[in-house]
Amino acid sequence: MELLTRFIRHVYEHHLFTKNDRLLLAVSGGVDSVVLGQLCKLAGFDFGVAHCNFQLRGTESDTDELFVKKLAEKWEVPFFTIRFNTREFAAANKLSIQEAARELRYEWFTEIRKKELFDYVLTAHHANDNIETVLMSFFRGTGINGLTGIKETNDLLVRPLLFAKRTELEAFLEAQSLHFVQDASNLKDDYTRNYIRNKLLPQLAAIYPEVEQNLMNNIHRFREVQALYRQSVEHARKKLLVTSGAEVQLPVLLLLKTAAPQTLLLEIIKEYGFSAGQLPEVFALTESEPGRYIASGTHRVIRDRKHLVIAPLPPAVQSRLIIEGPGKFFFSEGRMELRKRKYEGAIPEDPGIAWLDAAAIQFPLILRPWRTGDYFYPLGMTKKKKVARFLIDQKLSATQKEKVWVLEMQQKLPWIVNHRIDNRFRVTTGTKEIVEIKYLR
Repeated sequence: MELLTRFIRHVYEHHLFTKNDRLLLAVSGGVDSVVLGQLCKLAGFDFGVAHCNFQLRGTESDTDELFVKKLAEKWEVPFFTIRFNTREFAAANKLSIQEAARELRYEWFTEIRKKELFDYVLTAHHANDNIETVLMSFFRGTGINGLTGIKETNDLLVRPLLFAKRTELEAFLEAQSLHFVQDASNLKDDYTRNYIRNKLLPQLAAIYPEVEQNLMNNIHRFREVQALYRQSVEHARKKLLVTSGAEVQLPVLLLLKTAAPQTLLLEIIKEYGFSAGQLPEVFALTESEPGRYIASGTHRVIRDRKHLVIAPLPPAVQSRLIIEGPGKFFFSEGRMELRKRKYEGAIPEDPGIAWLDAAAIQFPLILRPWRTGDYFYPLGMTKKKKVARFLIDQKLSATQKEKVWVLEMQQKLPWIVNHRIDNRFRVTTGTKEIVEIKYLR
């Protein structure tokens, strides 16, 4: 029962959840999720089981669903299940099967959590999942952020098994005489993750027997390194950048005197829509004549006499801005500051400040001008309304309407910027964390 002791200690030491919380467990029927359920049962946590039938393996998918249902009955906990036409959804949204399944399940988990008043959603990601994710990130060249692995908590999503290796979960399963179902696709090497799991890591272990533990230790070190890295970048940003209206000026000579000018430049420009692939072109501007520029989807970096000037594209060029997470964002009609924080205090009446329930928000978000055909559910209303009609009711002139932008998430509009939020994203008595967005001209 050593794993149970470590599990309980890990949950409380890292403040993941408590005995007073209701937990919704995502259970596929595989080793990992069965172990998670058994641990929660033995530890005395209050939980329910959610199972997704993606209908990708015919009768096997139905067998898995029945297996998990019986598990829930054995544990004497609530059971929730849903069937998805995953292939149809993937084709309609131009997604891979894996991406489609992920999007479907997490949206459904959020719905069940809210409807049934669960506090957290738990998944059974473990240490080996973390190792595989880091290796994939390393080979893709995602930088230091990709080497910090899977987050243990992400809003109301918790992954409490990241401390344990798969071999430990299997040993616990055997000791508890538990059964599980095997997804045959996990044994194939068709997917990158499966290849790393089934081929690459065993080969590395033959050379470096402690490779798994070493990588787990490295993930912890990289997280601390990232914290120092972010601290250093933020210090340099405050020292170098000068904001003038919607423009940001970066002194070229001071940039070149920093310890890592290219890395620092990338950290600065990526907030304005520039990719790592554009970095060589942007950095080349430090040696170019004044007037040359490189553009992203939303901004330009222009070489001035002594500065690199980051400025929004003209309205005719800028069409949308992808928001991957909290931060500051510039667009043709002003700038926007987005952050997550604990829900406390009175909801502001300023239309330029939006408070949205963080549990309902999934990144990325899209900031764009409104379009004919757009609709939303205005705050306080249960019926949808076309944005065009809403703007008419607000008595906006034709030129004022041209300047209205919206925030889009999965074909929904959480906020008509500087005007009204969507009722489906409002804060409620059950809200614990909010996404606060401020619009500044």
